[in-house]
Order: sequence, then structure tokens, then C-alpha cells
Amino acid sequence: MSGPMNAVVIFAVAVVVIARQFSARRIGSDRRWWAVPVVLAVVALREPGVIDPHHQVEASLLLGAELVTALALGAGWAWTTRIWTESDGSVWSRSTKASGIVWIVGVCLRLGLFGIGSLLGVHQDSSALMLGLAATLLVRSGLLIRRAQSLRPTVTGQVPAYGDGVRRVPRKERL
Repeated sequence: MSGPMNAVVIFAVAVVVIARQFSARRIGSDRRWWAVPVVLAVVALREPGVIDPHHQVEASLLLGAELVTALALGAGWAWTTRIWTESDGSVWSRSTKASGIVWIVGVCLRLGLFGIGSLLGVHQDSSALMLGLAATLLVRSGLLIRRAQSLRPTVTGQVPAYGDGVRRVPRKERL
């Protein structure tokens, strides 16, 4: 894919993902939560311009910083997302205002990295940004699935309490 086409794909995926996350969505038991990030990563890695051949060290450092930023953004986004269980046991999620702030900070950091790369004369392709978006989505989805699995479904409508599931030893009555 060409650079402008990569930019369109990145923008479209980001808009769809962000718009969907700010509305309540059920977290399913879908085993393919990793599919979209993997496809984005494969498309990004197929491009030859991930690392600038004339500035390999600087480009590698910038790519590493991009990936660290992406991982932190994904983790921050996942931990600022509200999750809850309904009475039927289904788990739901919705991004919060804090999630929006995490996104704004992430975009600012990425713009800063782009500015640093420009100052160093490093040619930056959109493939690195696409790879970062894939890492963000992978971490966010993985952490949300893990958080959702840690919630106990409340099918009976009762809130779990301390000591639930503890086997009680019957005591002998004193006569």
C-alpha cells in the first residue's frame, strides 16, 4: 500500500475504534480479539519504509519509542475504560473521559516523536504509525478481555461478598 493509502486506513480504523469505544459495548467471548491488530501489523511490516535506510539507528530508536508509547497508550486506555456486569452475567465496557485524555496525550506524544524525527532528518513512513496502532489495539483488547474474565457473573443478581465460596466446617454442638 502507498503512504497516502496507509494514512487513510490508519485514520479510518482509529475513527471507527474510538467512536465505538465511547458507547456501551458488550465484551463478548470472541476468541479473535487479536485479529484486527495482527492484520494491521502484517500490513505495516510488509512495507519497506518502516526503518529509514539512511538513518537506521535514529529510525530504530524512533520506532522503539513509538511502540513504547503505543503500548502505554493501550494499557492506559484499557485501565481507564469502565467495565461492569449486568444481571444476566454479560460484561459491558465504555471508555471514560479519562480514556479520552489518554488518547489526547498519546496523540501529542506521537506528534512529538514525529517532530523529533523531522528535526533529525529521518524519513518517517506511515507504516510505523500503523504498527503503533496495532500495538495499542492489541494491548487494550487483551487487557479488557483479561479484566472482563476476572469479573464474576452475577446471574442470581447477588453481589459477591467476602467469604463466598469458603467451605465452612460444621461444628459440634456442646451439650
